[in-house]
Amino acid sequence: MRRYTLLIPLVSLLACSAAAQTIDAGRGPLPVIVPDSYDASEPTPLVLLIHGYTGTGQGQDSYMQVGHLADDYGFIFVAPDGTTESNGSGNQFWNASTACCNFHESEVDDVAYLSDLIAALKAEYTIDDRRVFLFGHSNGGFMSYRMAHERSGTIAAIASLAGADQTEERPAPPNPVHILQIHGTADDAISYEPGEFIGGGHPGARESVENWAAHNGCAVEGVDAGTLDLEAGLAGAESTVTRYTEGCQPGGSAELWTIQDGGHVPQFSPHFSRLVIEWLLGPPKP
Repeated sequence: MRRYTLLIPLVSLLACSAAAQTIDAGRGPLPVIVPDSYDASEPTPLVLLIHGYTGTGQGQDSYMQVGHLADDYGFIFVAPDGTTESNGSGNQFWNASTACCNFHESEVDDVAYLSDLIAALKAEYTIDDRRVFLFGHSNGGFMSYRMAHERSGTIAAIASLAGADQTEERPAPPNPVHILQIHGTADDAISYEPGEFIGGGHPGARESVENWAAHNGCAVEGVDAGTLDLEAGLAGAESTVTRYTEGCQPGGSAELWTIQDGGHVPQFSPHFSRLVIEWLLGPPKP
């Protein structure tokens, strides 16, 4: 099976209008974007952007342009890095699932690292415990799902672009988590339908969302909620929205944005990242 490059190359450094600040949770200092509106007496949302396989945090933000929204929406932002593969490739990855992307059987515990990073940020800044969010692409989407499973008491919501849930069946986590899956039907790396990647099998986009609808106590029958323009290279509002919100436990829901004919690395419309951030910031934990 051929190996895919799951992330575009680094184009520019992380854009930030605020003064340079950093945080270190054990893998070296990471840039922290703190909005101009930050007030230590007021709890502030936290957004972590989780990069894809072969990528970096800064490269991911160059592509997705989330960090520059921190001032507009008033959240603290960090784009962390995974670890480098042991084969000398230089590729960074997250140990997220059997499918993607721990191809060299590393024992690295990325759940612990991201948990430590969140704890370090909470020690340094006044983070809103009810509004900690992850936004991941591909391998980062898989990692976001894993964090939702294993840290459901911490994570309020995740957004996964071209990632997937775990292959193996898991019981519902102790706490509901809001889940957004965004996926192109023409993705030839992590397929929209259930499929195989280098490490093993993965559920499809709809199956991933329906798994979480069930975890969250929602009716596993989605409702058509209209269309969105997410992909600049496709004409019109090409993406359909399916919501799973009926009967959900407080703090839980599931939603699927299907990009018809979209690929693994979409050419985003100008408002793509704003729509995702607005979705994440909507539902705090109870």
